[in-house]
Amino acid sequence: MKLVRKYKFILAIMLLIIITIVIILNKQKLLNNSDYIVSNDDSLLKEEIVDDFSKIYVDIKGAIVNPGVYEVDSDMIVNDVIKLAGGLKDNADTSIINLAKRVSDGDLIIIYTKEEVENSNIKDVETVVKVVDKECVCPNIQNDACINTQIEDTITNGNTTDGKININTATLEQLMELSGIGEAKANAIIAYRNEKGKFKSIEDIKDVSGIGEALYEKIKDNITV
Repeated sequence: MKLVRKYKFILAIMLLIIITIVIILNKQKLLNNSDYIVSNDDSLLKEEIVDDFSKIYVDIKGAIVNPGVYEVDSDMIVNDVIKLAGGLKDNADTSIINLAKRVSDGDLIIIYTKEEVENSNIKDVETVVKVVDKECVCPNIQNDACINTQIEDTITNGNTTDGKININTATLEQLMELSGIGEAKANAIIAYRNEKGKFKSIEDIKDVSGIGEALYEKIKDNITV
């Protein structure tokens, strides 16, 4: 009888030990899985950070201390690139440059001199700058740092070609010279090209609210792109 009780006690102890070992092993397995999940989450987070701050290339020219092509973070703005390139020269004029614009891969940034701005066909730079939401006042060259993405690629000839008004670059006043185009429709044309981009053909002007077939027929011989 005493022998049976002794064996029961030993078996109980062994069973308790086995149960304890199983619990410890299961707990360790759970901890390992948790570490794996956290590790994966960290990797994903790091990948997202890398994607958000990837490297791009921009070209900066003009009145800048060290012009050239720079590898920069994709979250940088024009002003950051200027600093990276050594800063502005003494004769630089940034009045028509959007220093806060975020740069994109392949951007060309041109910093104009005071003389270049003064000698452009802009009669009153200060007045034009006040309406930069409608007009870009950069000289006749592609510039991704321009205040407005709508580059005035025909600014040197007053936004007209062979007497026709360029609907991609014309000012509010020039658009209003067209027969049947008042201030409201001129503003609608400018708003459309700012939002959608340049007109690819003169027929695209019919996509502007308020300009139908009849009005298009009236102005088509006096407009160009």
